[in-house]
Amino acid sequence: MRNAVEAGGGVQSVDRALSILEVLARTGEGGVTEIAAELGVHKSTAFRLVATLESHRLVEQTGDRGRYRLGVGILRLAGATTARLDLVQEARPICRQLAADTGETVNVAVLSDGSALYLDQVAGSSALQPHNWVGQHIPLHATSNGKVLLSGLDDHQLDKALGTLSNYTEHTITRRAKLREELARVREQGHALAIDELEVGLTAVAAPVRNAHGDVVASMSVSGPTFRLNADRLDHVVALTVAAAAEVSHRLGWGHR
Repeated sequence: MRNAVEAGGGVQSVDRALSILEVLARTGEGGVTEIAAELGVHKSTAFRLVATLESHRLVEQTGDRGRYRLGVGILRLAGATTARLDLVQEARPICRQLAADTGETVNVAVLSDGSALYLDQVAGSSALQPHNWVGQHIPLHATSNGKVLLSGLDDHQLDKALGTLSNYTEHTITRRAKLREELARVREQGHALAIDELEVGLTAVAAPVRNAHGDVVASMSVSGPTFRLNADRLDHVVALTVAAAAEVSHRLGWGHR
């Protein structure tokens, strides 16, 4: 019962904190007394919530002590969202073309909370009722997109990103030393493969999408049944995927054409 009550209180605090951000967005700035009145809470509650938001730089004090406005942390969050929207916008026509050229499902993923987050998906003509992965998180070590995203990290970042290497099939890489060898191969060849590693019968190839600084900011993949993406077709699909990811990278400012 106590956990349920605490959880409810946590949700209420989040709701109130978001309301403070909405109030400041509407009014420009405000004092704790005004904010408390807007929310219908005690002044001490409003002060505690504002202090928490200030510690995350989501609000900041103005020149007048005790008055607050939206902080630079809001810009950081908005910037991250804008960058992802730009990525999807730039990648979408390339994804459509790649799906048309291969007949398979094309996905764009980014690194998020120790997993790969799918931002966009385009189904090719051969993909019958494909699963919609947009908005879903998938494991990094067992997927081609995940391997590409991991390949862009240094050793310290890699250690932070990797949790337990769960086993999905007999082909899943579950040892860190072997995964590091695989990532070195991905960096060298410029693409990643995952054949029956997440799911038996599923093959995927992915290539890195880079920003203007050359950092790996996303991964683009083609996935389909292993019987269709067999040895005879795989080299061709790899070449198409690498070229498509490079085109998106150029659109994001990487390299010179």
